[in-house]
Amino acid sequence: MLVQTVGLPWQHSVEVATVLMVGGGGMALSNSRVLRAAGAFARETAMIGVLYALWELVGRLSVTGTEGAYQRARWIERSERNLPLPSERSVQHLLLGHRLIVEGANLYYAAMHMTVMLTFLIWLFLRHRDRYRPVRMVMAWTTLGCLLVQLVPVAPPRMLPGITDTGMIYDQSVYSHGLPIDQLSAMPSVHVAWAVLVGYYTWRISPSHWRYIGPAHSIITIFVVVATGNHWWLDGIVAVAILTICASTLHVVRTGWCAALARRDAPRQPLQPAAPVLR
Repeated sequence: MLVQTVGLPWQHSVEVATVLMVGGGGMALSNSRVLRAAGAFARETAMIGVLYALWELVGRLSVTGTEGAYQRARWIERSERNLPLPSERSVQHLLLGHRLIVEGANLYYAAMHMTVMLTFLIWLFLRHRDRYRPVRMVMAWTTLGCLLVQLVPVAPPRMLPGITDTGMIYDQSVYSHGLPIDQLSAMPSVHVAWAVLVGYYTWRISPSHWRYIGPAHSIITIFVVVATGNHWWLDGIVAVAILTICASTLHVVRTGWCAALARRDAPRQPLQPAAPVLR
């Protein structure tokens, strides 16, 4: 089963984002409520385009220096022996021998990462507009944090002996067809960062009984990235740590800013005349 990936070079992504930003800015001046809403959506899409361009650019920068990528991967493998987690090999053994399950895991890894995030952002924009901007800020800063760490190349588990590249054995690898994605940006896992973000905020924001789909996506993604040999456990742990730091920092900043605005806008109490002194 062939998996094709479609993507734009980072230069074209910047061009598309610029057009969307300019067009969205022009729509913001319109008297039409529909056009203003469309302009807001265009500007938010432009933000996603910029993040995608940065991801592409960082991938090109990190892949230029492969020295040490395999040594770092072996160091991670040795370090994980001190963690109370099963090895990547033992997780893979749960799937190997079950072709349909392996193919499903490969497809989930290839297709659901971007699809779920875009669906989540659209849902948030349309149904919970007041929560959209803070969550989008967390997503943007988390992604940037992960991309900065990815400047240091680290090989994924599937590139080391003893771990199977499940995408290659069934011709489903996103790294051999279509978009030439950097293969040495395993640390940290943006797959895990985005999946946990979607799971957490879906559970917190949605009042629906279907909100458990978000956490379920997080759990499936964490399992899939390890079982397919694309990430180490530590890749996901570091990604969640970056997400937690970004979310906590932005919450503190936003809370402090709102408190400062509230103090500024609070009506000033008139000075009370001093009480007469009785003699």
